[in-house]
Amino acid sequence: MTKNKYFFLILLLGSLTALGPFSIDMYLPGFPAIAKDLNTTVAKVSLSLSGFFIGISAGQLLYGPLLDRFGRKKPLYIGLLVYILASLGCVFADTINMLILMRCIQAIGSCAATVAAMAMVRDIFPVQENAKIFALLMLVVGVSPMVAPTVGGYVTAAFGWHSVFLILLLLGVANLLASIFGLPESYRPDKSISLRPKPILDNFIAVLKEPQFYTYAFTGAVAFSGLFAYVAGSPLLFMDIFAVEEETYGWIFAFLSIGLIGSSQVNTIMLKYYSSEQLIFGSLICQAVTGLVFLTGSINGWFGLAETIGLLFVFLSCLGFASPNASALSLAPFSKNAGSASALMGAVQMGLGALASVAVSLFDTRSAVPMVAIMASSSIIAMIILYTGRKRIKNRIDVDKDNPGVAFH
Repeated sequence: MTKNKYFFLILLLGSLTALGPFSIDMYLPGFPAIAKDLNTTVAKVSLSLSGFFIGISAGQLLYGPLLDRFGRKKPLYIGLLVYILASLGCVFADTINMLILMRCIQAIGSCAATVAAMAMVRDIFPVQENAKIFALLMLVVGVSPMVAPTVGGYVTAAFGWHSVFLILLLLGVANLLASIFGLPESYRPDKSISLRPKPILDNFIAVLKEPQFYTYAFTGAVAFSGLFAYVAGSPLLFMDIFAVEEETYGWIFAFLSIGLIGSSQVNTIMLKYYSSEQLIFGSLICQAVTGLVFLTGSINGWFGLAETIGLLFVFLSCLGFASPNASALSLAPFSKNAGSASALMGAVQMGLGALASVAVSLFDTRSAVPMVAIMASSSIIAMIILYTGRKRIKNRIDVDKDNPGVAFH
């Protein structure tokens, strides 16, 4: 593979992966405007974010078998078309319930892009390079939380929140055209993959029985749920509690994203000296300590805006190490059913993320404590899952030591 083709594929796969995060982040500065326009509260508007997470979680389970049965591109095209139509529905939503419904459908469309991109990493690149590729994708994905809320803040202030969804519609069209003309079919359709409910369920169960998958998939998903709690709670935290403007909120969100992006790229360097398992364990320890300090200070009212931003920066930076390594180790044992494994991993991550965001939305209070409590709990629980699952993985490696798919890199 030439360097130009390698770069183009990373950029295109990153663009597909970024569609979901961009859809999440860009409308966040518009929460107060949406609440005012639809005669509801900011906390209720947050449920449209939870609806998006639920849609992604459910949709990924749908697309997994489709990607294995029909190849990667056809299901991707269908998903992007659904995304485009749902984005149009969001533009014309005149009630909060309609917006929540359209966001859920929009998510079902966008997750086709995410699942396809994740599976194609496993298709195209060698297993030992997957952690590096996922980190590079995170760099592309990382542009979305830097650019999206900043642009969203200015667009909302100038043209209203409806225009944000028009921009998302155009992004969907651009991704569809780029996929049609620039993306290769990386997987031969497998007609032996059944689309009946029982075989699909059996396939997912077989994936779940792999110790390396369930340990790292749940470790990564639980740790990542802290990010979803932050995303759901940040509009209330910054624009209500700290009373910053929409544009300022966008810049704060962009700055905090630098921690996530930067650490993911440092992760590629650290992989030369440490295993993925070591990096995950070390990052979770740091994340847990940061979460506990943040929670203690929030309960006692110790932190102002600057301290809050600093602690969030450290917390999110830890995820830049944990997430790409957890993803790579989760998918490493699979080749034939990588699409189903990728879908299940994403469904677990988004499902837990939806629960975290709903939990934050239930607390309609002028306090950061609910958000921070969920963030701190996520890192502690992730550490427990990793610690208890390591022995089973090591035993499996002893049995399958000649299989590079389950070995650490």
